[in-house]
Amino acid sequence: MIESLLEGMTPGKATLWLLGLFTLFCVFRKIQASAQIARLGARAPKIGFRLPYALDFIYDGHKANLNHYCRGLTNVKTAELDAGISTRVVLTIDPENTKALLTGQFADFGKGEPFHRDWKEFLGDSIFATDGELWSRSRQLIRPMFARDRIVDTEIFEKHVQKLIPLLGGSHSPHASRVVDVGSLFFRYTLDAATDYLLGQGTDSLENPATRFAEAFRYVQQRQAELFRFGVFSPLMSRKEFRANLKVMDQFIQPYIETVLSLSTAELDQKLSKRETFLDALARFTRDPQVLRDQLVAVLLAGRDTTAGTLSFCLYELSRHPEVVAKLREEIRDRLGVGANGQKPSYTDLKEMKYLSAVLNETMRLYPVVPFNVRYSLRDTTLPRGGGPDGLAPVGVRANTRVIYSTMLMQRDPDLYDGPESKNYFDPGLWIPERWVEGWQPRPWHFIPFNGGPRICIGQQFATIEMGYTVIRILQAYERIVALPVSGKDRVEDPVLRFEVTLSPGAELNCVFVKEGEDYARSKESASA
Repeated sequence: MIESLLEGMTPGKATLWLLGLFTLFCVFRKIQASAQIARLGARAPKIGFRLPYALDFIYDGHKANLNHYCRGLTNVKTAELDAGISTRVVLTIDPENTKALLTGQFADFGKGEPFHRDWKEFLGDSIFATDGELWSRSRQLIRPMFARDRIVDTEIFEKHVQKLIPLLGGSHSPHASRVVDVGSLFFRYTLDAATDYLLGQGTDSLENPATRFAEAFRYVQQRQAELFRFGVFSPLMSRKEFRANLKVMDQFIQPYIETVLSLSTAELDQKLSKRETFLDALARFTRDPQVLRDQLVAVLLAGRDTTAGTLSFCLYELSRHPEVVAKLREEIRDRLGVGANGQKPSYTDLKEMKYLSAVLNETMRLYPVVPFNVRYSLRDTTLPRGGGPDGLAPVGVRANTRVIYSTMLMQRDPDLYDGPESKNYFDPGLWIPERWVEGWQPRPWHFIPFNGGPRICIGQQFATIEMGYTVIRILQAYERIVALPVSGKDRVEDPVLRFEVTLSPGAELNCVFVKEGEDYARSKESASA
């Protein structure tokens, strides 16, 4: 029978047979996967799509990102995109699910091998791309670098903030504009501070904006986010420029690694009595150049971009809220003084200044540095909530399912806040630091700017100190900050957002900084020149 079938088989018939068999196989696997999910738990509401593998959904998401628009979930806290046999994605903004991902079911969810594979060229085997023993070793390696006795030394910030402050005043030429884009300046400032702390030498990008390393680092992050967003279609996308910029990054870092590896253990130990860099400390625990490279890139990503984004949005919101600037400056004046007589803040000052903490917390609430994050299920498991007709049943999750959770959408969700009838009500969609000092407190897992659980950010204290120190020193030097519209606009609007690996400004954040006693009218005239 088989022989007779083969004798009459034409290429066209063979193709139809193969397509038919492949379709049957796909249907069988789909039924098998659905049955397995049903045994684990319920299904979440499905996100609709029209093209195979949800190509239209992926494209619409890419287009929304290019237009600086964030798509949320409609009327649900958890949903799923079931686009193929093994391409199911669960999306959630439910705090109970986020808590399970990060702590309650920590062993069930991790970065996963697909994430590790997709991000390996950029982040290697660093703390942000691994699980299990590899992740644990990375964390143990890095943790001592952010011990309290290291982070209380604020001199590294002072050196760079003193270069930043004059630049905030714009050009001092009488015919030049006083307008500065705070986003651009803060990304250069934090790059200088981060490379100084990590390597012992800053990039000097405040003085030389067009540093090749900074440009390469920005491009690699942007392209990596695009590759991740396109999922199963990413292998079709070019990586030529991505790898060229990775090479630029590595060529910048490599000489520092070679220098530290040329030092003996005794020579590295001698540096303990002086100012030991992050790289020096790492080299005392490992001599593997690849490990040093991977951990440096990971910590640079975390230490530079997250802090820069938060400072950018913070100063821009301050420029739109002069009453907050006045109140914050009053706290600074009472404790440290302002102007030329202003004292440098200590670690204790930064921890005890309550209104400063409120300003920073409110910025991280509205603009969390990692707006979207991902975990993969490491085994067959469930999420606590989001399944069934009422959305209260556990959601069945097969092994290797991608789960995306959004800190930003969760922290802005009106359902997680008391309604307008409450005396502690403040609109969750607005930047209002007063909510933190007038009785409002977020419920557990409703505010997680540094994630939570075993993977909670090691450098959160370092970042908070850097941000607080920078804001204080700026407001000691300038009395007012005035927001200006971006080019082509006739009024100041909400900041445009760019969603990549981290959250950053998607357009200029134009401001004018005015010193105490300075003629604001003249500053405004100069700004519009």
